[in-house]
Amino acid sequence: VIRLLLGNYLRLMAMKRGGNSASHDGGDANSASNPDVLYTEAELQSCVDKIELIDYHQTIDLNLPSGLKFHALNAGHVLGAAMFFIEIGGRTVLYTGDYSMEEDRHLMAAELPKYHVQPDLLIVESTYGVQVHASRAEREARFTGTIERIVTGGGRCLIPVFALGRAQELLLILDEYWSEHPHLQNVPIYYASKMASRALRVYRTYANMMNERIRCKMDLGNPFEFQFIRNLKSIDVEGFDDRGASVVFASPGMLQSGVSRQLFDRWATDPKNGVLIAGYAVEHTLAKEIMSQPKEVVTLEGRRQPLNCLVDYVSFSAHVDFVQNRDFITKVEPRNIILVHGAKEEMGRLKGALMLHYNKLPENKRPTIAMPPNEVDVKLIFTRRRSAKVMGKLAQQQQTEDEEQNEKDESATPATGTKLAEPKEGDPIRGILVTQQNSSKI
Repeated sequence: VIRLLLGNYLRLMAMKRGGNSASHDGGDANSASNPDVLYTEAELQSCVDKIELIDYHQTIDLNLPSGLKFHALNAGHVLGAAMFFIEIGGRTVLYTGDYSMEEDRHLMAAELPKYHVQPDLLIVESTYGVQVHASRAEREARFTGTIERIVTGGGRCLIPVFALGRAQELLLILDEYWSEHPHLQNVPIYYASKMASRALRVYRTYANMMNERIRCKMDLGNPFEFQFIRNLKSIDVEGFDDRGASVVFASPGMLQSGVSRQLFDRWATDPKNGVLIAGYAVEHTLAKEIMSQPKEVVTLEGRRQPLNCLVDYVSFSAHVDFVQNRDFITKVEPRNIILVHGAKEEMGRLKGALMLHYNKLPENKRPTIAMPPNEVDVKLIFTRRRSAKVMGKLAQQQQTEDEEQNEKDESATPATGTKLAEPKEGDPIRGILVTQQNSSKI
């Protein structure tokens, strides 16, 4: 998946410069002399070669003096998405990344850490701030109902999506809806992306990592072998036959360029057509702009044209809403919280809501909450943990000897205060857990 996504960036940059999808293979199109390109094909391959594969819940110990260990947890965002629980310097960090607490058509919900509660630090996304999603049934009904209304009226429905992620979820929903409604089966559904077939190949291969719904369907056939959806590896928008009703999933999801933008520019003036935004839209993108229903839009060529088509927004974004985020944070019980991955305004609202939520706790039990801007350090002060604990058989031995001493001398110091005689040279001593300078050993 990483190779597909990061490789696709190079292809898009080549297109932006007026090149073609193959031009970066030779290295000239992505040379270091172009400041817009973040990395080259050679650098990408070098990165991919360094990737080590791990499983969820597999603990990785790097054997460093700081005691750095980590393991991955299912994040439920897209196929393979992971949270990371990190132990370093005697402290613990849970980094959620993008995560979803809602099981959908193919993915399991994110999991809570089973044995590691109360991390010293939780770094958590804040994409939706204090917004609350409608129920899944309501969103699916609105999604399929809007599409049906557009195509039965003879219109064309554009659904801008990213090639990997929510697209596969929406394809499952629509393929199932078409199978249940025969009167729609003469309306073609296209998945127009150069990554479409490769993306679906990944999903077909790793269906066993998805939820029980998908695994049960695997007994009857691969659920990603769609009955009513046709993949278009390439599409010439100018030559595309769009005289009748149709549904087109096209990338990119923000309508900033590519096939989705070309089709939007072509279809936006017809009131029979519609655009359905089904995921998160970033500020200052065309996808975000048209959600406010402006009267005019600017085409990719710079022309102004009327926006007459229907524009609707139904969120299937695989990010937690406020209630899901708050409940997850409450169950994890972190001592410190850092909010990331969100617009400043939404972050601020989420921070305020969390502070209000924690006001019911005593002040010394409330976590600190920070929402740092990019490139700003966050410093947390921890007291050093240093201890020596007697454990196991050694503790039992001390207790036994104390009890024997008490029986011999009733006036002796109580058992809890009696000390074991110093061992002689050569005596084996086992069972003392020593924690010092961020590492522990027996």
